[in-house]
Amino acid sequence: MHCLKSLRTANPGILQLFKNAGISARVGADSIVLSRTQQPVPLPCWAAASPHIHRALHHQKGPDVDKGHSNRSRLMSSMEDLLFYTITEGKEMIPLSQFISALRKTGLLTSDPRLRDCVRQMRQSTRDSIGPVMMDKKLFRRCVGNNIMLLTKAFRKKFIIPNFEEFAQQINKMYDSAQQQEGGQVADYIPQLAKFSPDLWGVSLCTINGQRHSVGDTKVPFCLQSCVKPLEYAIAVHEIGSERVHHFVGKEPSGFKFNKLSLSEEDKPHNPMVNAGAIVISSLIKPDSNKAERFDYVMEFLKSMAGTEYVGFSNATFQSERETGDRNYAIGYYLKEKKCFPDNADMIAALDFYFQLCSIEVTCESGSVMAATLANGGICPITGERVLSAEAVRNTLSLMHSCGMYDFSGQFAFHVGLPAKSGVSGAVLLVVPNVMGMMCWSPPLDRLGNSVRGIHFCQELVSHFNFHNYDNLRHFTKKHDPRRRSDEDPNKSVVNLMFAAYSGDVSALRRFALSALNMEQTDYDSRTALHIAAAEGHVEAVIFLTEICKLNPHMKDRWGNTPLDDAMQFGHDVIVSVLEEYQGVYDSDSPCDTEEQKSTLDTLKGIV
Repeated sequence: MHCLKSLRTANPGILQLFKNAGISARVGADSIVLSRTQQPVPLPCWAAASPHIHRALHHQKGPDVDKGHSNRSRLMSSMEDLLFYTITEGKEMIPLSQFISALRKTGLLTSDPRLRDCVRQMRQSTRDSIGPVMMDKKLFRRCVGNNIMLLTKAFRKKFIIPNFEEFAQQINKMYDSAQQQEGGQVADYIPQLAKFSPDLWGVSLCTINGQRHSVGDTKVPFCLQSCVKPLEYAIAVHEIGSERVHHFVGKEPSGFKFNKLSLSEEDKPHNPMVNAGAIVISSLIKPDSNKAERFDYVMEFLKSMAGTEYVGFSNATFQSERETGDRNYAIGYYLKEKKCFPDNADMIAALDFYFQLCSIEVTCESGSVMAATLANGGICPITGERVLSAEAVRNTLSLMHSCGMYDFSGQFAFHVGLPAKSGVSGAVLLVVPNVMGMMCWSPPLDRLGNSVRGIHFCQELVSHFNFHNYDNLRHFTKKHDPRRRSDEDPNKSVVNLMFAAYSGDVSALRRFALSALNMEQTDYDSRTALHIAAAEGHVEAVIFLTEICKLNPHMKDRWGNTPLDDAMQFGHDVIVSVLEEYQGVYDSDSPCDTEEQKSTLDTLKGIV
């Protein structure tokens, strides 16, 4: 009775979590380990039922199929509860705006297609509510739905850039630095391009997990121009294969201007990133289809790469390109003379198609998702759709690295060391393989045709972060690695865990559990967090570490004491009762239950 009275003073959110947690997550050294006990029906708390009741409930069995489904359902419910109380820091409800803010700090946006159902539920709640919307556990479960794995991964900081908020702040500083660059001239040889203000400047990024950040003029549409060249090349390789494409186009940097009338010794365009190569590639995409079908085909491809975000077309720019494209017509006739096109190819149709592709519009935001699709091996991060083959992506990134920045390609590869493609609209499409894609846009160009601010930003990025292809990730300590978690130091994690247990900080313990920290790690005296919490008399912390994290109550410190011994020594009667009850249930597990939990864990691992 004394135990029950004391437990009433505990955080109601924690106690409610214990009641609902049929199967609870326990964090191990390398992965989430399922709880050692499975309860067919919810229990109020360990101190509220005798071991006889526990055993009676423990042996209630149903059909295997129903039990497996029930186990998975309880597991999901427990994960939802743990995630909810982690976000709310133990509160029973928070303003909906606070949840959205916490979500954005992980890098996920409410516009993410993967969160469509979640956002729809939030909007419905907003419409149905008179005042400010409060998110309780019921609404949270409704919103989370099928997104529990994605959101758990986000809040556990398991995305490629775990401390995304800090990373985004650094990007903002680089943006501000690049904005101070006043040099360059807006391209005027295509009349439509000359109409853009030289003050426009935007940067967007998208990681391979779909984390997003934008700063500046990132919603203003602009034409891809030469940034479409690697994309059309990737589509061609995806469709007809690398061997067929390179029968007509080479792979070497030209050493000349992008619009020079020049071919290799084999009478091929030097590479797909110069005008001659891109014109030939245009003739290889869907050659048997009519003009409208070919254009629609590429547009659909680009929309898939952009995760259905904005991809448009500027007819004014297209007409302007045709009227002022004398050099490109000269290149076309030169290619025709040298028989560079496939048999039966229409040179004028290929040029028109090329002009159309250069006139496709994107924003920095949609362009960054395209770049992220390349960074992610051809899979769009925000939809999960496989858009391009691995071969197409690898070849595209290789050519972007060696030929993507016009006559500046060698210097860019040397100083920045990343695949990129620039366009005379002021765009720079940048790919950090296996990490993220970026789109920088500012119309003023340098003498080589590259965006002044875009180049400055890329150089700043690589000078601060170790993104250069040849940066040593282990020994080069002068640069920052945003892929590394700040709590990766094992010594630091032990200190933080023990301090949280010492101070009874259940919110911190919950964050550690959700981040897959080994909750059973010990300090230099071989004491676990359960030892510390029991010795200090923190009831809530002890209940969390036992009922939720399922720590081993029999672990001994270097003096041979268990957590129960410590609780007895310091006279914490409530904790003694809780630990005695927990030990009885912990010791009564059957081997078949352990195997069943292992099977459920394997299923969970596969989903994650």
